[in-house]
Amino acid sequence: MKKINRTFVAIFAAALFLGLTGCSSLKTSPDSVTDNTIQKIKPGTIALHDFFKNPEATGFSISPDGNKIAWLAPWKNRLNIFVKNMSTNQTTRITGATSRDIYGYFWVGNENIVFGQDSGGDENVHTFSAAIDGSGETDLTPFENTRTNLLDDLENDTDHILITMNRDDPRVFDVYKLNVTNGELELQARNPGDIVRWMTDHKGKVRIAIANRNGQTVILYRANDSQPFHEIISVDFRTSFVPLLFDFENKKFYVSTNIDRDKQAVYLFNPETKELDHLVFEHPDVDVEQLMYSKKRKIITGTGFYTDKYHYVFFDDLREEIQNDLEALLPGYEVILTSINDDETKCIVRTYSDRSLGAGYIYDIETKKLDKIAEVSPWLDETKMAEMKPVSFTSRDGLTIHGYLTLPKGKEAKNLPVLINPHGGPWARDFWGFNPEAQFLANRGIAVMQVNFRGSTGYGRDFWEKGFKQWGLNMQNDLTDAVNWLIEQGIADPDRIAIYGASYGGYATLAGLTFTPEVYACGIDYVGPSNLFTLLETLPPYWENIRQEFYIKIGDPVRDYKLLRKISPVFHAEKIIAPLFVAQGANDPRVKKAESDQIVKALRDRGIAVEYMVKENEGHGFQNQENRFDFYEAMEKFLAKHLLQ
Repeated sequence: MKKINRTFVAIFAAALFLGLTGCSSLKTSPDSVTDNTIQKIKPGTIALHDFFKNPEATGFSISPDGNKIAWLAPWKNRLNIFVKNMSTNQTTRITGATSRDIYGYFWVGNENIVFGQDSGGDENVHTFSAAIDGSGETDLTPFENTRTNLLDDLENDTDHILITMNRDDPRVFDVYKLNVTNGELELQARNPGDIVRWMTDHKGKVRIAIANRNGQTVILYRANDSQPFHEIISVDFRTSFVPLLFDFENKKFYVSTNIDRDKQAVYLFNPETKELDHLVFEHPDVDVEQLMYSKKRKIITGTGFYTDKYHYVFFDDLREEIQNDLEALLPGYEVILTSINDDETKCIVRTYSDRSLGAGYIYDIETKKLDKIAEVSPWLDETKMAEMKPVSFTSRDGLTIHGYLTLPKGKEAKNLPVLINPHGGPWARDFWGFNPEAQFLANRGIAVMQVNFRGSTGYGRDFWEKGFKQWGLNMQNDLTDAVNWLIEQGIADPDRIAIYGASYGGYATLAGLTFTPEVYACGIDYVGPSNLFTLLETLPPYWENIRQEFYIKIGDPVRDYKLLRKISPVFHAEKIIAPLFVAQGANDPRVKKAESDQIVKALRDRGIAVEYMVKENEGHGFQNQENRFDFYEAMEKFLAKHLLQ
């Protein structure tokens, strides 16, 4: 059973863009809609805030000794950390965040919790510590324009963790040992300038460095932390070679790779012979990228893969028995073990489904006793939620495209208003589970289609590469083909199709309205780029090492000038005829506010009405609850006026 290391910020993934939820407050504008556009509340309509307010509790975890549990819960409308002593039954709030939610946290020993927080969405995440007695919190990395990330929580060291930090050069991250009590830093590994990821062994020693060198992924290795790194393998970035974890002798390591194959599989790799030792698990249809393990028993316990849903494969009878017992106790839900104490006698269990955000539980593995900690969103009645159905269709050029369709509950699946919701990334994918946006829209009578278009990850190298330099082209065609499939099935009313997405999904919204203006009745662009030249010019400094990858995947501003101009919506704004709603965070470091400013200006210069929403205290993904409310209230009015009437 794997003890989960909680990273600082779940939204800060390696992909360029992410699918995000939440937005901002409306600027005063003659283009804004008025309350009289909202349809009258019908029986069965669920309050908008219920879908988007902060959870009652989330992010559950257990202390190493198993005597305390922690979670995130609202305090003054912000998610803060609470700790419960299981012996005394006393709960203590240990943080006092009032400006921003706390993203995530992890235990350091049994008496301290470390968490990450940025300022106004700028993604410069500082590392903070807080004592579990509630005596206060400390910014351990109070450096300007600096971002930190957790590397290793050093489970056997109650005073230190390993972090990566770009204090000395915003483009690269060095490894430091950080004292969580007094903030003292000790350099562990200096980044020579091209390292994009570090990895430790089971003793917390930095043993692997992954470099990006002119489009090549170079794996550097050392037998111990007193030796210099040396290259053991180099592959083109299109070839995945992702170290997962060391074996329990700390000599070999497990990798997920697609070397000499299309789908990633898990192997054990020998750094001395520089060869794949043996195959651990593969799946014929999708990538396999994860392993579960028991640190106490020093064995690999299982893996899994994601097709329509997540499916487990167990190599260990005890771990399989635990899963079976939990699924029997919690029928009808997907069940995940999210953290476990050091002696592996107690664990945190999290449930979810497509119609519920589920609950957190503590499970005693020896006695098989299961106790609920809290429901995540108890105000949502799952019997009133809609089903998310896995679907697939064939693209115009013969590809099988997978996705998820959420239909309004209690309505015949015929001639419905439909919203196409392309995910961010674009090198990511949509998954089955509870989606508050889809449920909100379905409750308003709108069907929601999420499409894992070409370029999405998880379906193998060929499917991913088919998205290279296809922004606004075949990637967009897959979305149009989804619309046509829904019309052919009789599900969609062809005159009532909308498109909405965040980040890359925002780009796809603009591209849809620009390049297929006849398809969509309206569109909503949230933090989406409109000009691919300026997007590539303003990449965050810590992505400088992968700039050439972006040029290959999107287009080179010099060599592919004609292509980028052809697929940048801002240069073809005269083609947009459908109503557009744009939302943007002022502090977004990935898709700068100028991206939204450009398209809004281009349309308003032509006298086209555009609703434009900006939040000065948000970035690439609006986090504060009141901002989410503002956005979805405006979305509801916009769709009521332009899609439902």
